[in-house]
Amino acid sequence: MAASKFDLLIIGGGIIGLATAMEATRRFPRRKVLVVEKEDRVAAHQTGHNSGVLHSGLYYKPGSLKAKTCVEGAAAMVAFCREHGLPLDICGKVVVATRDEELPALEELHRRGTANGVPNLAPGFAMIGPERLREIEPHSAGLRALHVPGTGILDYVVVAEKIAEIVAKQGGEVRTGTTALGLLRRGTEIMVETTKGAFAARSVINCAGLHSDRIARLAGAQTDSIIVPFRGEYYEIVPERQDLVKGLIYPVPDPKFPFLGVHFTRRIGGGVEAGPNAVLAFRREGYRKTDFSFADTMTTFSFPGFWRMAAKYWRSGLDEFYRSLSKRAFVRALQRLVPEIQESDLRPGGAGVRAQALDRNGRLLDDFHLVQDGAVIHVLNVPSPAATASLVIGRKIMDLVAD
Repeated sequence: MAASKFDLLIIGGGIIGLATAMEATRRFPRRKVLVVEKEDRVAAHQTGHNSGVLHSGLYYKPGSLKAKTCVEGAAAMVAFCREHGLPLDICGKVVVATRDEELPALEELHRRGTANGVPNLAPGFAMIGPERLREIEPHSAGLRALHVPGTGILDYVVVAEKIAEIVAKQGGEVRTGTTALGLLRRGTEIMVETTKGAFAARSVINCAGLHSDRIARLAGAQTDSIIVPFRGEYYEIVPERQDLVKGLIYPVPDPKFPFLGVHFTRRIGGGVEAGPNAVLAFRREGYRKTDFSFADTMTTFSFPGFWRMAAKYWRSGLDEFYRSLSKRAFVRALQRLVPEIQESDLRPGGAGVRAQALDRNGRLLDDFHLVQDGAVIHVLNVPSPAATASLVIGRKIMDLVAD
């Protein structure tokens, strides 16, 4: 049977793949666009397992792709949600320094946020003292804090489903239950073998998230990084104690580690989450502590960069595993931000897995990483704030295709 032909085929039905498809069908309405997703629904993994935060852009190095896309992406996401009547709450957040040694890093966040244009999202972005912190979050305590009024919460699954609906209305196709198995260049076309048959495309975009490195290798791309999965585990605050948190409360992150530390997050659908930690997962879609894949684990452990990373971060890694196993240790970390929180206030919540790219030198890639290999574009590292910036990332990917 002859392969179905498309102008553009996108592998991965998360929010990045879908946003790219929406931009493609808008920009090139006469082109045939197909998204293939291996699960039976869109947004099944990273998009559907994150904290639902609309990030403001204060963490990222000025000039980086994250910095360039986050503030613009947040504004675009707000406009998209309002245009389509999707749930959105610009509740604001505070980043709290609880120790003297954290104050320089907090000042650096203020500098970065200012350089990245965070004040453009909402007025009031400022360093504040403990009195003002208490006015915003009465149960939080700290030496100083950074108030970020433009931070919000939403439901990225609802957003992704709306984008998929728009893709279909604009003439594109989204096929779920369709796993990419291989890619072969044949003249001016790329043949994509899937569990639902073969498709031919002039251009292919790899937005496979947790499996993006494997798709890249199937396509013959030369990359010096792999995806290492990190699980983030959450607790939920019991309903009768949710008034301890009014908005979002974050710690000052460790600048050497690409994770933000355990924090408090209100959810758009109700409730308050505490977390996540960041522990090595032994399966790429390992949302439970007991999930294990021999192939995924061997991919991680046989990569020389993993052991170089472990040598640098072993102490932080052990701390994260300890918090994973000990609720008491998890609560102690939370009590730095909200001293009144107790073990009895928390019950087990959900978990997500972050697709974090790691290079051979043991460096956790900090910025978004897009690699163009002829008519194939590989989106190889798009961790947080990718959901926030997804609409803008989709535009940038399509700029590469157009060029």
